[in-house]
Amino acid sequence: MPFTTASSPTRTPFASNLLLKVYLLLFLLAWVFTFIGTTDRANWITENVLTAVFIAGLLWGHARFRFSDLSYTLMFVYILLHIYGAMYTYAENPLGYWLKELFHSDRNHYDRIVHFSFGFLLAYPMRDYFKNHFQWPVWVCWVLPVEITLSFSGAYELIEWAVADVFFPAQGHSYLGTQGDIWDAQKDMALAFSGAVLAMVGASILHRVLRKD
Repeated sequence: MPFTTASSPTRTPFASNLLLKVYLLLFLLAWVFTFIGTTDRANWITENVLTAVFIAGLLWGHARFRFSDLSYTLMFVYILLHIYGAMYTYAENPLGYWLKELFHSDRNHYDRIVHFSFGFLLAYPMRDYFKNHFQWPVWVCWVLPVEITLSFSGAYELIEWAVADVFFPAQGHSYLGTQGDIWDAQKDMALAFSGAVLAMVGASILHRVLRKD
């Protein structure tokens, strides 16, 4: 089977999809590696609760709906970015420090990269789901992922507040990773929203170009 996209009418079952098997194996290896190498076990567990829910949802729903290979690839990249951030805490991520020195920044921006990636990498899988599962109008499939990204980003900031201030205050500082920025939550939401807009506009343009060709 060729590498499928959201426009593909067929989906390859997991048993016949070598790509998904490789992704699952690499993810599990990376997940174990980040757990063994983390500097803060409590934070790792807190950060990865949603990771476990996300992966469980994909596995549980695979029999009902199979995403395109492109969507699985985008989700795979995003989840790796997330668990790598959870390994060190977002505010103490080594890649973020390297970028901080390279661009002479005043903070570790790894958390901002992941928030942008949330919109940029997950908007297309949402479009895939809406188009091929619900078969909604084309314009809805392009617009709704952007709206949902903004909604999910706001909901995640509320979850962060609850975890950091209500349920696990001992992990609050490392979990939030605001680094002294009082507008951190708003900037994270704006980046996720911008990523989703860029992904949908870019994919729409590419789709039109390929359709003409």
